[in-house]
Amino acid sequence: MSARKIRPFATLIRGRRADEAMEALRFFPNKSARLLEQVLKSALGNAEDRGARDIDDLIVAESRVDGGPMVKRIQPRARGSAYVVRMRFSHIRITLADEEG
Repeated sequence: MSARKIRPFATLIRGRRADEAMEALRFFPNKSARLLEQVLKSALGNAEDRGARDIDDLIVAESRVDGGPMVKRIQPRARGSAYVVRMRFSHIRITLADEEG
């Protein structure tokens, strides 16, 4: 999915507690929200695996969506012409941090 479609949801969860961000993403009927939810679950799992003191006190310190590689295909059009169809990908980065008093 293109980065442009995911960025509004990334700005929505930036600065929130991790459990609040999961709840916010769960109720949006978009594929973008599902992808961000999967990445956030993975980040929480990584934090737990690395020995975070308390998983409930983590906040989303950074949520960044950058453009990734592009796959280009040719779509035949009328009278022998062709259009380029670009399938865009994105890199999603979520950083969690401890909540500071």
